[in-house]
Amino acid sequence: MIFFFDPVYMLLAMLGYALMLLLASTIAPKVAGRVSGRFSLFTSMVLLGLMILLISSVTIYAILSFAGYYVSIYGLILFLILINLLMYIISPFIINLSFSAKRDENLQMVVNSVARRLNVSPPKAVAVRGPPNAFAYGNVLTGKYVAVSDTLISMLDSDELEAVIGHELGHHKHRDNLVMLLFGLLPSIIFYLGYAMIHASFRDDRRGMQLAAVGFAAVLVSFIVQILVLAFSRLREYYADFEGVRATSKEAMQRGLAKIHLFYHSYPRYMDAIADSKFKTLFIYAFVNAVAEPITKMDIERLKNQKVSPIQEFLSTHPPVPKRLRFIESIGIF
Repeated sequence: MIFFFDPVYMLLAMLGYALMLLLASTIAPKVAGRVSGRFSLFTSMVLLGLMILLISSVTIYAILSFAGYYVSIYGLILFLILINLLMYIISPFIINLSFSAKRDENLQMVVNSVARRLNVSPPKAVAVRGPPNAFAYGNVLTGKYVAVSDTLISMLDSDELEAVIGHELGHHKHRDNLVMLLFGLLPSIIFYLGYAMIHASFRDDRRGMQLAAVGFAAVLVSFIVQILVLAFSRLREYYADFEGVRATSKEAMQRGLAKIHLFYHSYPRYMDAIADSKFKTLFIYAFVNAVAEPITKMDIERLKNQKVSPIQEFLSTHPPVPKRLRFIESIGIF
């Protein structure tokens, strides 16, 4: 069965996205406002990660216990895991081809220098074509890469470039590719289990209503877990920004982010390309609502105080730039 032509699948997807928008515009901002500032960044990540794992494991266990033989549970889980592992394995090759990645010795020297400061093994440095951006990728077969676009290399000062590279090395240091692969699987598994139970309910005259109810509940939970995973991804970006500051300074990290932000505000057509990219979760800049033009220190201060759309923020893998700048400012001297 092709999912996108299945009316049940389409109905569940629309229902789930409606729930995400409702939560992102009402409950989520209030919860975030009350919790904000009560925990350190690391503690927040641990607590949120545990919450995701707890909700997901309880939901999957409940479905397994209730469904019995009605749903090919293990087949679905195995299929999703294999698909994601396949993408993990082949994605570096696809990225290298898609972005015309080429080894750059000058960039490699910068990466090596920043890696020594952060006490990590330097990945392979590649220059890619395209608008200003940088990202970290790779796996156990291809090794680790840090990619920086040629436009970003020419746009940033040396310390700003080092800060951006420090951010990307932070993703490798924290194993974000593997971590987000695991967490990204969970809402998909829950969704397709619920989807399979709803289809199974059509064939069961005795427990059809119960299977359908549990299936719908599982679909709703999957989108709630997806919101939590997006929040977890944003925390990982803050964590990587911290490494960028460690490698250079607060000012360099802020200026680097602000210059990238200014570019996409001035050339919104490139923002659309980022929003549509399948690799946007990798980019250092992927929040698609530019709100100011940070040219001077005063402009950066204004940008830090800008309000952001809670809906856009909670449906994004990256924090909005004003919040990232405020977070960088709050980092203690070390």
